[in-house]
Amino acid sequence: MTAAVLSHEIHGDGTDLVLLHGVGLDRSMWARCLPSLTARHRVTLVDLRGHGDSPPAAPAVSLADLAEDVAELLDGPTHLVGFSLGALVAQQLAVARPELTATLTLVSSVAGRSEEERTAVAGRRERARADFEGSARAAVERWFSPQWRSHEPESADRVLATLLANDRTSYLACYDVFATADGPLWPRLPEIKAPTLAVTGADDPGSTPEMTRRLADRIPGAHAEVLPEARHLLPLERPEELTGVILKHTAPWAPLQGRGELRDQPRFTRSRGAT
Repeated sequence: MTAAVLSHEIHGDGTDLVLLHGVGLDRSMWARCLPSLTARHRVTLVDLRGHGDSPPAAPAVSLADLAEDVAELLDGPTHLVGFSLGALVAQQLAVARPELTATLTLVSSVAGRSEEERTAVAGRRERARADFEGSARAAVERWFSPQWRSHEPESADRVLATLLANDRTSYLACYDVFATADGPLWPRLPEIKAPTLAVTGADDPGSTPEMTRRLADRIPGAHAEVLPEARHLLPLERPEELTGVILKHTAPWAPLQGRGELRDQPRFTRSRGAT
């Protein structure tokens, strides 16, 4: 399948960092993280294929297709930050195009789903086919705690509007990728060489802390962070804490003169599976 030309925007200066959103969302979900990240990085915000202003996704789209789309935007080692579906895309890039991956930050990612977890996501996929609006509303209920929704009802409304604005065919095609692609990725995760951080919310019912620890155990040298009293949408719910751990992770690769160059520093180590 030919790579799609993705809609994107660029902000800031420094070493390259790309932000990849989740299924049914778009690049606007990173707005609260952008000021802190652009203080150090040249940040590219991307709409994945089938989302936002990018071209639609065909039913046969694959994780490799979504990753190759992103690869077309990169011209050297890049800090990849992926959320949910975007985290799977980032993992695929780290496996297939390691020369383009400076560091890897996997936010609210799924990994090595159990049979029970696979059954649950398959059920959500079928509900999206049968009742798209009901599925979108159920997603918002999972992602927003009652307390957060009471405090920021406009945020929940914006997320719901973004979900409902999706082209149904594209959404279902990309949801199929999200629901299944962690399986083929799982045996290849030990191939990842890029320094990796996996982070999720302690109360995330889908991208669970256990999944984040699985990633940290599976990827050599990876580190896990679990943010307390947080659910799925960390870029919206906990932007300051999330950008703090991202910038700590990318800190050893400080910018030199010229975009995309990285300091020649030894790889730092972190404890695996720590919280």
